[in-house]
Amino acid sequence: MRNKLIIVVGEPESVNLEIISKVWKKLNQNLKKKIVFIGNIDLIKSGLKKLKIKLPIEQIDKIENYKISSNFKVLNVPINSNKIVNISNTYKNKYVIDSLNLAHKLAKNKKIKGFINCPIDKKIFKNKNIGVTEYLARKDKNLNNEIMFIHNKKLSVVPLTTHMELKNVSKNITKKKIINKILLLNKYYLHLFKKKPNIGLVGLNPHNDELRTNSKEQKIIFPAVRYLNKKKIKIKGPFPADTIFFKNMLSNFDIIIGMYHDQVLGPFKALHGFNAINITLGLSYMRLSPDHGIAKDLIGKNKANPDSLLQAIKFLNKH
Repeated sequence: MRNKLIIVVGEPESVNLEIISKVWKKLNQNLKKKIVFIGNIDLIKSGLKKLKIKLPIEQIDKIENYKISSNFKVLNVPINSNKIVNISNTYKNKYVIDSLNLAHKLAKNKKIKGFINCPIDKKIFKNKNIGVTEYLARKDKNLNNEIMFIHNKKLSVVPLTTHMELKNVSKNITKKKIINKILLLNKYYLHLFKKKPNIGLVGLNPHNDELRTNSKEQKIIFPAVRYLNKKKIKIKGPFPADTIFFKNMLSNFDIIIGMYHDQVLGPFKALHGFNAINITLGLSYMRLSPDHGIAKDLIGKNKANPDSLLQAIKFLNKH
């Protein structure tokens, strides 16, 4: 039973059903037999009808009722509203969080190895510094041990701080945080890929603040790198953020770690587009998501790219 692939349908007002339906057409029968979607069956049927897509849907009320078939199987999450088509934000937000909570519960209770969640509007979380990464880490009692790992076969990137306002980044960069995150990252990378990664660490300031005596680079980042080198971690840096993504530099690293979210995700997406997946490391189970957002501007236009979700499914199936 634990070889099931669980996918949380996620945000209703999004391109999620479009990318799911596109991916479904590309999957072989063996993979289809493993997949169970978590979502509201009426909402899914309504959304597919709008997209003029017909799928043989099976409703599952409990994961124990799972039966092997290549139909589109949905573990139903109820919505306490009579207006499924135009549900209010209150009902919608609760539904999305209930879906995430159910997936977390199944993974935590070892009914499944992990899950994929399709994109979610982060406004459902009252704290603006919280995304799915931090929400699940808190529920899993692993907050501050979570790692946002954006993975591509050629390169992966990790932001040391995640959904945090830029004004708060500097005070959240500590030697202890750098060391702990990189030790964990090295451990999980070795487990997943059977090799120790070559890591490039980016400085916080432009030009590494010219390596001034009182700079964050000299006081915190360099000492962390020296400590990690003594622990046999293959890490170099800090490098200036404006040069580390040059092609001749990228060939030296499996992972580039930045001090904040957009410092590494911006250049990475410019290089690889949708050819990547988001993996949360540090949880007691594996959680993945496509490396893109809900794309409200593309709803109903049949332009959403399904590649990232397809890669996430293949990765979860393999690992």
